[in-house]
Amino acid sequence: MAELDTDLDHIIPSSVLPPFWAKLVVGLVSLLCFARSYDGDFVFDDSEAIVNNKDLQADTPLGDLWHHDFWGSRLSSNTSHKSYRPLTVLTFRINYYLSGGFHPVGFHVVNILLHGGISVLMVDVFSVLFGGLQYTSKGRRVHLAPRASLLAALLFAVHPVHTECVAGVVGRADLLCTLFFLLSFLGYCKAFRETGNKERAHSSTLWVLLSIFLGAVAMLCKEQGITVLGLNAVFDILVIGKFNIVEAIQKILRRDKSLENIGMLRSGGLLFRMTLLTSGGAGVLYVRWRIMGTGPPAFTEVDNPASFADSMLVRAINYNYYYSLNAWLLLCPWWLCFDWSMGCIPLIKSVGDWRVIALAALWLCLIGLICQALCSEDSGKRRILTLGLGFLVIPFLPASNLFFRVGFVVAERVLYLPSAGYCMLLTFGFGALSRHTKKKKLIAAFVLGILFINILRCMIRSGEWRSEDQLFRSALSVCPLNAKVHYNIGKNLADKGNQSAAIRYYREAVRLNPKYVHAMNNLGNILKERNELQEAEELLSLAVQIQPDFAAAWMNLGIVQNSLKRFEAAEQSYRTAIKYRKKYPDCYYNLGRLYADLNRHVDALNAWRNATMLKPEHSLAWNNMIILLDNTGNLAQAEAVGREALELIPNDHSLMFSLANVLGKSQKYKESEALFLKAIKANPNAASYHGNLAVLYHRWGHLNLAKKHYEISLQLDPAAAGTKENYGLLRRKLEQMQRKDV
Repeated sequence: MAELDTDLDHIIPSSVLPPFWAKLVVGLVSLLCFARSYDGDFVFDDSEAIVNNKDLQADTPLGDLWHHDFWGSRLSSNTSHKSYRPLTVLTFRINYYLSGGFHPVGFHVVNILLHGGISVLMVDVFSVLFGGLQYTSKGRRVHLAPRASLLAALLFAVHPVHTECVAGVVGRADLLCTLFFLLSFLGYCKAFRETGNKERAHSSTLWVLLSIFLGAVAMLCKEQGITVLGLNAVFDILVIGKFNIVEAIQKILRRDKSLENIGMLRSGGLLFRMTLLTSGGAGVLYVRWRIMGTGPPAFTEVDNPASFADSMLVRAINYNYYYSLNAWLLLCPWWLCFDWSMGCIPLIKSVGDWRVIALAALWLCLIGLICQALCSEDSGKRRILTLGLGFLVIPFLPASNLFFRVGFVVAERVLYLPSAGYCMLLTFGFGALSRHTKKKKLIAAFVLGILFINILRCMIRSGEWRSEDQLFRSALSVCPLNAKVHYNIGKNLADKGNQSAAIRYYREAVRLNPKYVHAMNNLGNILKERNELQEAEELLSLAVQIQPDFAAAWMNLGIVQNSLKRFEAAEQSYRTAIKYRKKYPDCYYNLGRLYADLNRHVDALNAWRNATMLKPEHSLAWNNMIILLDNTGNLAQAEAVGREALELIPNDHSLMFSLANVLGKSQKYKESEALFLKAIKANPNAASYHGNLAVLYHRWGHLNLAKKHYEISLQLDPAAAGTKENYGLLRRKLEQMQRKDV
């Protein structure tokens, strides 16, 4: 659109207008904004989607990626979130392989480069959206509206709302989805190159099919990718077909016969392309639904409280309020939060709530834009506003709650793609403002100020995403009523060993959300470790009462009851946990400890054997089996179990120590000595390792070596009574030997 580009000539210097330089500037600026996050940790959802996701590891068959959700659970499971993104998980797996493990730098660098590539691609996309399609005789697309496309791409590249997608590794789903979304759109534009008639028809069909394929690829990265087919249809009808909706409606109302002569209605090519897009989209959605297995995912009220409201009016008001908050995040991305659930946004329960003003303002703006998009006499203005609104609204539809319930209230990540439409409308607004004012330098300064502030905000926000501590604490000022924010800070503090501070945040999380069972469970665990067993039992009992299938809380309740000597209740709690989670090795381990305390040795061994069958690397269960068999005099069986355990976990020094004790009692001194020395090499500061090796040497007759290791053991643990006694016996024996020699 030549007029818009002319209006922006005082903002964008002509020296950066050639496509190569425009793309270079956009690429460098986009990398600058988020470069600070390159060495960040895995934070928030990264733990579940990457660190704890077995689909990333080489021992998981690649075929499993096509049957698992984004988090590594089977799609057929009732607990699955149904987020089917196998291509995104595949890129994580490649990252894991190339990095040689869970090293976050490689993951972050890929995300930053993806955002840079997408921002560069936006220059071409905005060129089409602002300037329309025009090809040279050689079939090359002409780069139209260079100033408008560059400014819109810069606004997109530096938008702070993108930080979650770029700095959070799981945001790669949105990045890959956007990349293939844009490629699908540009591929669809290729269908309109002018060539020979037969060749053109064949080439056009191939490009449309390629566009549908790329849309399917985008959907396999993230679900909203399929919406590109809708955007392609809008582009085809309004830009290629030059269809004027208002004019068509007027002719229908007047029963004007000239309606039959509207070019797009007579265009077989358009109808054919629409048929391809519709059938392709329907086919992809059908396959996606079949793969999903069961019905849609089951979310809880804390995930999306508005969707559980009984009144349709309350639901509608709150959904629209959420839309206005999303619009505000695009307009003023200063208050950003990693999570907007759990009381962060209280429900609007009546039209008397002052927040209704926000959704009224949103719809006034939207209606104004829609009227301009439909009724303007300027065809270029109609096209820009319609495509801007299309890019803003269509990719957002899967997150709108209109078609199905979503598992969040507001999520910054879902605005990554719709923000392109916002940047397009904002650029158009700057052009219109410049056209109607004489203070063009002031407009230029304002635009440059926005770009600079956004770059600064991106850099600050990227720094906050570098660690969980900074990320969670940054949310306190934005969402102080969000129980999950307090829970995550508490969890982070507990992981660092600061239990007192963690307790305060867990208590606040439970106060804000009295049904927050995960906060109750974690708080109960800390209280259990601090021997505050009575309150721990009350909290865990309440958690399982609220959520009866909460297996972890049942197990922790069993541990507390065991400590309170309420053995029957503890056994029942463990059994209930296993009922709700069949493969629960830690629960079998704790059940074995209970049986050992009750001298039910066979039951204890069976429970620990179950734990090791479910989790072969369960060192504690193996160790307890060896120790129990050793203590009950079953040395041969203890030795066999110890050797089996070390074959599975060859570098576990605690297993070496336990097996060395058994071998020493069986008088296999040489082999026992080798295992003791190997265990000490792995953990040289364990006093008991030196003390028991000294006992071995003592029995074996290597008294000087026994004396040496007794002394090392007592240096490490001077209060060890058994070692002191044995050392005293050895010294008396050595003194007797010296007197005898004299």
